[in-house]
Amino acid sequence: MFDSIIEDIKYQFRSGNMLTRIILVNIFVFVVIRLIIAFTGHINLGQAIQAHPLLDWFTLPSDLMTLVKRPWTLVTHMFLHVGFWHIIWNMLLLYWFARIIGDFLGDHRVLPLYLLGGFAGAAIYLLSDHLLPIGTDGMSTAMGASAAVMAFIFASATLSPDYEIRLILLGNIKIKYIAAFVLFIDLISTTGSNSGGHFGHLGGAMLGAFFTYQLRQGNDITEFFGSFKNFFSLSGATKNKKSPIKVVYKKEVDADHQTDRKSNFQQRLDDILDKINREGIDNLSDEEKSFLEEASKKN
Repeated sequence: MFDSIIEDIKYQFRSGNMLTRIILVNIFVFVVIRLIIAFTGHINLGQAIQAHPLLDWFTLPSDLMTLVKRPWTLVTHMFLHVGFWHIIWNMLLLYWFARIIGDFLGDHRVLPLYLLGGFAGAAIYLLSDHLLPIGTDGMSTAMGASAAVMAFIFASATLSPDYEIRLILLGNIKIKYIAAFVLFIDLISTTGSNSGGHFGHLGGAMLGAFFTYQLRQGNDITEFFGSFKNFFSLSGATKNKKSPIKVVYKKEVDADHQTDRKSNFQQRLDDILDKINREGIDNLSDEEKSFLEEASKKN
C-alpha cells in the first residue's frame, strides 16, 4: 500500500505543475515534522510542540544574530507548518489563488512569487519585531506559508478584482472581497499575541500587489528568479545539455523584425492585463483568452 502511495506522489511531482509541487513539498515537510515530534514525546499542539528543538533549525528567528547563523531559515520557514488547520487553510488558499496566477500569467512565475512573498513577509516581520513597541525584540520565531499565500491573493485581486471563486456555503465571491476580508483580519490582529506574524502577512500582500503593478509597467520582478525555473524538476541532469546554436549570419533587419515582434507581443499582453483589471477575465474575447493562454506558456 505504501509503495503505491509513494509512486502516486512521485508521479504527481513529476507530471504536476509548480503549484502542485509546492503543495506536495509543504505536505511532505508537515508529515515528517509531525511524525518526528510525535515519536520524541511532544504530541500536543500547545507550547510543547512550538518549543521542540527540531523547529529551531527551520523556523525564522527574529533574533538577528541567530538568523545570521541560520540563513537557510529565510527559505525553510515558508514551507514549515506544525498545526493541522494552519497547513489546511494555507494550502487551500494557495491552490485557489496561485492557480489564477499560473493559468493567466504563466506557471514559471508561481515559484518566484511564492519565494518573494515569503521573503517580503520575513522582512516586515523582522522589522516589526525590532522597531515597534509591540515587538518581542528578537524573542520570537515565524513559520508557515501565509505571507507567500497573501502575495498570491493580492496579486490575483490586483490583476482581476472581479474574478469569482465559488466557496462552499457562500457561492460565487469576487476575489476583491476575499482580499479585503483577509486584509481586515490581519490589520486588526497586528495588536494581538501574534502581531509579528500578521505584519509578515501584510508584507506578502504588499509584494503581491506590487508584482502585478510592476508587470503592467512592463517590469517582471520574478525574472530575478529565472535560475529557479527548473527547481523541483525531475527531468534529469542538465550538465550535459548542449548549448543552443547561435546563428551569426542573419541580417540586421531580421533582428529588428524580431525586436518589433517582441515589443508588439508585450504591448498586446499589457493591453489584455489592463482589460482584465477593468472588466474581469470573463469579459475577454475567445481570441484574447487564447492569446493569454499562449503567453502564459512562454518562459
